[in-house]
Amino acid sequence: MQQRASRKKETVTTVIPDKLYFRIGEVAKLCRVEAYVLRFWESEFPQLKPNKSGTGQRLYRKRDVELALRIKRLLHEQGYTIAGARSVLQSELREGKKQEHQPELPLSKQAGQSQAQLQRLRTELKELLGILSSDAPAVPRPQPRPRKVHTRNAPNLFGE
Repeated sequence: MQQRASRKKETVTTVIPDKLYFRIGEVAKLCRVEAYVLRFWESEFPQLKPNKSGTGQRLYRKRDVELALRIKRLLHEQGYTIAGARSVLQSELREGKKQEHQPELPLSKQAGQSQAQLQRLRTELKELLGILSSDAPAVPRPQPRPRKVHTRNAPNLFGE
């Protein structure tokens, strides 16, 4: 009697390269699905909206790639239906909005120096604004010179 090998679905960690945009073929390779599957997911999951270039090519950002991998895990590994995966993502989005409290990142020494520079600039700008808005006498503008009229070719307007 042959034993059936139990198929355990293992979660594979995919390393996403540090790029600004990914084309659909690159995302398909990262997710190990065909490009038409990604296009189908775009129609089924409103959260998955890649940008399009001027020529109409889909340009996925890193968060789009992460979302595509999350959708794949929900559908293929965790066994959700399309509707079930959609509702899971929507509930995660709602919970994320409720828990928008993110811990503050510690500021580095450079950030402290930048803060001091910004404060100095702000002070200088306020001083300049004070100078410009004070009641100091305005610098007189030069008056335009009167135009000289040449009488030789000028028409006689007084009937003389």
